[in-house]
Amino acid sequence: MGQGEMGRPSKRMKPSSKVQGDYRDAFSEDSDAVYVEEINDDYLEGEGKKDFSKLELKPDHANRPLWACADGRIFLETFSPLYKQAYDFLIAIAEPFCRPESMHEYNLTPHSLYAAVSVGLETKTIISVLEKLSKTKLPKEMIDFINASTANYGKVKLVLKKNRYFVESPFPEVLRTLLKDEVISRARVTSEADGAEGFSIDKAMGEAYSHIELLNEAELGAAAEEKSTHSFEIDPSQVESVKQRCLPNALNYPMMEEYDFRNDTVNPNLEAELKPHAQPRPYQEKSLSKMFGNGRARSGIIVLPCGAGKSLVGVAAACRIGKSCLCLATNAVSVDQWAFQFKLWSTIKDEHICRFTSDSKERFRGNAGVVVATYNMVAFGGKRSEESQKIIEEIQNREWGLLLMDEVHVVPAHMFRKVISLTKSHCKLGLTATLVREDERITDLNFLIGPKLYEANWLDLVRGGFIANVQCAEVWCPMTKEFFAEYLKKENLKKKQALYVMNPNKFRACEFLIRFHEQQRGDKIIVFADNLFALTEYAMKLHKPMIYGATSHIERTKILQAFKTSPTVNTIFLSKVGDNSIDIPEANVIIQISSHAGSRRQEAQRLGRILRAKGKPQDRVAGGKEEYNAFFYSLVSTDTQEMYYSTKRQQFLIDQGYSFKVITSLPPPDSGADLSFHHLDEQLALLSKVLSAGDDMVGLEQLEEDADDISLHKARRSLASMSQMSGASGKVYIEYRSLGRNQRVRSSLSQSQRIPQNGIICSRRGMDEESPVDA
Repeated sequence: MGQGEMGRPSKRMKPSSKVQGDYRDAFSEDSDAVYVEEINDDYLEGEGKKDFSKLELKPDHANRPLWACADGRIFLETFSPLYKQAYDFLIAIAEPFCRPESMHEYNLTPHSLYAAVSVGLETKTIISVLEKLSKTKLPKEMIDFINASTANYGKVKLVLKKNRYFVESPFPEVLRTLLKDEVISRARVTSEADGAEGFSIDKAMGEAYSHIELLNEAELGAAAEEKSTHSFEIDPSQVESVKQRCLPNALNYPMMEEYDFRNDTVNPNLEAELKPHAQPRPYQEKSLSKMFGNGRARSGIIVLPCGAGKSLVGVAAACRIGKSCLCLATNAVSVDQWAFQFKLWSTIKDEHICRFTSDSKERFRGNAGVVVATYNMVAFGGKRSEESQKIIEEIQNREWGLLLMDEVHVVPAHMFRKVISLTKSHCKLGLTATLVREDERITDLNFLIGPKLYEANWLDLVRGGFIANVQCAEVWCPMTKEFFAEYLKKENLKKKQALYVMNPNKFRACEFLIRFHEQQRGDKIIVFADNLFALTEYAMKLHKPMIYGATSHIERTKILQAFKTSPTVNTIFLSKVGDNSIDIPEANVIIQISSHAGSRRQEAQRLGRILRAKGKPQDRVAGGKEEYNAFFYSLVSTDTQEMYYSTKRQQFLIDQGYSFKVITSLPPPDSGADLSFHHLDEQLALLSKVLSAGDDMVGLEQLEEDADDISLHKARRSLASMSQMSGASGKVYIEYRSLGRNQRVRSSLSQSQRIPQNGIICSRRGMDEESPVDA
């Protein structure tokens, strides 16, 4: 998770002789010139720059797959015979930066090394393996940085005992250091059991289960002798702050959270095993081994592409721990799907699996079970119904063995992060496909949940036939003369998005693609639109069903079921409610007609709706019958701000190795009157409809909160900078539907920002300006 970046840091890093800090980025003011400058001699000799051409190659460098640089960057050759072993090692110790087909780039960061040590890698092992794999001698700066970043890990533990949180360490001097910190000292809860130094002392037998075969008798005796554990209690509401203060960029004593579930005799066991047909794939097994490597359950995050089987990983983790599990999802549809996955893959009895949403308020029978709820239902702090209040009190008072969080990238949002402090759990597991946010708060997950335990490479899973092979295309749709003239007018500033989304040429391209894939290929198609006005107009004109924020849960379920099973319903229109957690394995075509500004996460999540593997396994692997078996089209109106947004949105997918093919001739010139809005009078009528619509009708969709007994809140407006709106000030805005007033939160580019018009591009690097955040 690095220093504020999971996709691509905005500028180059500067080598530093100081090992105490991280490899912080030294940013050039002219970001567009950075990549050009790299090939100039001036760049190599400039102040603060490093010339890597002087690195001395080892005699057998051709047999080694890595280039290790002093500034923390590591390059991996994917064509090397040792690629697989080197990749597995690098993904454990470094952050993936960019992973195109032939060469991967990784960054060493304090957080990535913290994650490496948390899964059992020792400092000397990390340095030794890097030395063996590197084509050059390992730079001294990198060795010093690894030593400094891993020196203090494991000295402090956060332990949950009988619903109380304790900070434990066998080193009393470490606890004294922590208690000198103002934040931690305020969070401490004093008790009579505290000794003269301010913390209690427990005697416990040492553990010698790890690498026991490597120890001689004397070492075994030393490991098993009685050891003292020093601890002090902290306020549960301050756990987040205490963990944050202990991170590498502060006190540098990262807290270890491990759950010895096998020896937990306090919390009741849950009878749960995987069913015989549940056979985890190799990468799923590997991710679970990172979590349970030493016989205990580690808290952390597992990153797998959409469609790669995150739900089976979550269910398998819950079964292995065998204690009560609280599973959180983003919406009610996802809650139903998770409840189904627990019943599908595990032997947990149906009466021990219950849902907690605004429509379903179930309670499990017995001492242990699984509760599946939405983040909002748990985090909501207002007045609840009597039934909901009883359930939420049970959730807050129970000691959970596992807190399982789907789409964990939403947790840093102000509303959702409350669930961490409101619930008490021994182990936290976060699952996501896109560990990226536009507000750069993704690094908060290091202390909210834990380090990243495992991340799969998308293209490797494509080659293995585990996920679909997607052809990504950007379709350029020229604006008609009349629409573009209105788009340029200053008085239509608030209708700019509606004008480029309702562009008749874009509508015709969308209609052509739907007809082609329905009639000639028999595909199942999802059309995405964030703009509600456009969503409604497109769906009604083409006579297709649609789902948006106000669609009831029952109606959503009916439409999705018809899409999955009916041969007559082959296309559905979705607003951004379909971005996360909705499982539609039958879909294999995405057409995107409007989006949420430059959100990289949204682009990847939408692609994920069609990543579920399709067809026969032998046809999916490299050399199979179908080179591409899924299609992602992003329709963009040329010469508009949508071109800029599109470039930024694609960056995450490009970093995963995908490339975008640009199509400039859709629909074909001979389509004529077969498609809508062929005649000028039809186009003018559509333009008139857009211009006559109220400003509150043509903005972005505003989603209602999924919480029980809550009357709709009204949006508040206040003067603020764009950086505050994007979350840079530590707040994330939430959008609400408001009746009768124009109270929508919108974003637009200033007129000073230029639209890129540099011809046809097949693969792009995204710009780095901020864009609005999706909470």
